[in-house]
Amino acid sequence: MGGYEEIFSASVSDRERFWLEAAGALDWHKAPARVLDDSRPPFYRWFPDGELNVCHNALDRHVEAGRGDEAALVHDSPVTGTKSVYSYRRLRDEVAAFAGVLRGLGVGTGDRVVIYMPMVPEAAVAMLACARLGAVHSVVFGGFAARELAVRIDDAEPVVVVSASCGIEGSRVIEYKPLLDAAVGMASHKPEKNVILQRPQARAELSERDVDWASACSAASPAAPVPVKSTDPLYVLYTSGTTGKPKGVVRDSGGYATALTWSMANVYDVGPGQTLFTASDVGWVVGHSYIVYAPLLAGATTVLYEGKPVGTPDAGQFWRVASEYGVRSMFTAPTAFRALKKEDPEGAFTRGYDLSELKYLFLAGERLDPETYRWASELLGIPVIDHWWQTETGWPIVANPAGIELLPLKPGSPTRPLPGWDIQVLDGDGKPVPPGTNGAIVAKLPMPPGALPTLWNDDERFLSSYMSAFEGYYLTGDGGYLDEDGYLYVMGRTDDVINVAGHRLSTGGMEEVLASHPDVAECAVIGVADQLKGQVPRGFVVLKSGVDGAAEGYASRLQAELVQLVRDQVGAVASLKDVAVVTALPKTRSGKILRKAMRNIAEGTEEPVPSTIEDPAVLDALRPVLRKE
Repeated sequence: MGGYEEIFSASVSDRERFWLEAAGALDWHKAPARVLDDSRPPFYRWFPDGELNVCHNALDRHVEAGRGDEAALVHDSPVTGTKSVYSYRRLRDEVAAFAGVLRGLGVGTGDRVVIYMPMVPEAAVAMLACARLGAVHSVVFGGFAARELAVRIDDAEPVVVVSASCGIEGSRVIEYKPLLDAAVGMASHKPEKNVILQRPQARAELSERDVDWASACSAASPAAPVPVKSTDPLYVLYTSGTTGKPKGVVRDSGGYATALTWSMANVYDVGPGQTLFTASDVGWVVGHSYIVYAPLLAGATTVLYEGKPVGTPDAGQFWRVASEYGVRSMFTAPTAFRALKKEDPEGAFTRGYDLSELKYLFLAGERLDPETYRWASELLGIPVIDHWWQTETGWPIVANPAGIELLPLKPGSPTRPLPGWDIQVLDGDGKPVPPGTNGAIVAKLPMPPGALPTLWNDDERFLSSYMSAFEGYYLTGDGGYLDEDGYLYVMGRTDDVINVAGHRLSTGGMEEVLASHPDVAECAVIGVADQLKGQVPRGFVVLKSGVDGAAEGYASRLQAELVQLVRDQVGAVASLKDVAVVTALPKTRSGKILRKAMRNIAEGTEEPVPSTIEDPAVLDALRPVLRKE
């Protein structure tokens, strides 16, 4: 098979041959003879004459190969105290039945279905049922406010909305049906029907528009997979934090299935009969790619977990899941591990579980600070692999390819670009910068299979958002640098680079230093407008459990230590003199810290709080600190 250098070179020297061979891992209704349609750049299309069905590839082909009794999906819900295992045959049958329900409600190839569900197996069933029919699903994070659901309904114009009576957030039961009803009331587009899964924690009152999930499935005739073009959309996923008209990332069928299947073996080192535990949500791209589609395409077992890393009921749940299901690779966000470190600094909960099957921990979704990397590495004694990708790309851009070979790990770097990704760092004029120099991270076109071909019904916005800054390149929106060895360092969104008295400084670099302090569980640094220096950094830190932040003189002593650390490691030019101890940092539900919202409040320019915020009360509590009231 060859090592990383050989495989990466093959993907560059003969791109079409490389991806055609990768596509050979799938069942095609009509095998592609043409690999890449590059007739209308930057609108590239992969395998344009190929036809397939993604659901058939995820389920039916494994059953037909004699693996129907093997575990496909494990549902583990500590918040409800329930567990269940779905074999490939059972999951195929339930998906076929629900596809029959959707077909009976008028859903056909190319029609849209909005899915507004908690972390239950039926969420994956609904997604795969849409794929089975060639319909386009759009999953909206369960519990989103009614207005946010309404704007997505208006943009996607679904025939049907699939939802549940409730979701569970920690100890809170959130009733979805009133939110859905309010959203449909606000929306200009009216779906013809809602299918509602009744959960025992809160049953919903159904109206004439509503269909009961269980009753409909019991009466449905199963639907067979419908072949679609490789270039037909599989789903639309709206990026988080949007205001006004949402930005719908389109995902094609054949290119995406090819890239995900390749990544399971080569990046995550997980194959048939092995288990991937991705602790995320089906509402995010990580959930689409690595809870639902990729593990099933690979014939592996996927764990769909309904709970939190801590508090449901304790900080040992990830270890329990890994132990019970023999997890080989685990994937979550760095913020989840910072939560574990805060609650269980010594990692005591790991001692009660057998983690001998766990070979890798993958982290993504935000920068992995070296302190969290160190803590997780020492605790687990396995490779902790930072990797970098985006909603738009669908699968990792830069990673340590565990299934090919483990490259030397460098804390702070997600390692090197994966095959198909030509990653460069450019200055403001679009010229490559020397190694070690910060700039805009871009991907040379065409991007590999799996990346977005455009935005839903908005080619112009696709061009203006991603393709117009540097001709021939996709603008990632992230800044950073490549080192002499070709390792990428992602220092944060380009608007997280601040200008202090003419010096461009990365807030990510300062966060790295703050996080290295033994008392700090997590932190954020923002740049705030300053009349003299243009911008000055302000730091906010959350303390680890067991640290007495109220002790006399502690706060001022800690601030002095943190300021000195930054001065020693970044330099006096950083001008970080203001560090506040806070109880929590405001985050999206996917774990990203809301630095922009914090900066706006600090500068007195209030803007709408992002719809993806996990707990608005955290931001409210922080407001006086940000404003220095």
